[in-house]
Amino acid sequence: MTDTTTALATIGMVSIDCDDAAAMAKFYAAALGWEVAYEGDGYAMLQHGDQRLGFGQTPDYRRPSWPDDGHKQFHLDLAADDVPQACDRLVELGATRPEQQPGGDNWTVLLDPAGHPICVTKLDNWV
Repeated sequence: MTDTTTALATIGMVSIDCDDAAAMAKFYAAALGWEVAYEGDGYAMLQHGDQRLGFGQTPDYRRPSWPDDGHKQFHLDLAADDVPQACDRLVELGATRPEQQPGGDNWTVLLDPAGHPICVTKLDNWV
């Protein structure tokens, strides 16, 4: 656990570059159950309590590759009680399921609408 009395800063928001901020906000709002707090001018932000996730539309956006060729950028780990059911629903919302799946039974890799990998893992792995 980090001693916050010596921290220089805290994370105010995680922002993700993409080609369509509105589409990403819609996808992640449905996936996480968070509210869209702002959308407009190529930017969107979700909020859940004091947690924020932003999406910035960039004109020269380059989709990451999977499997990773060194251009992955980042990935989110999502925890679910029922991984297959969560993955099926995420695909319905606009994610894609790449052919290469390195996680065995521990996690499933999906790609969000902008191509960023998402690892869906068992909630029990995090508690």
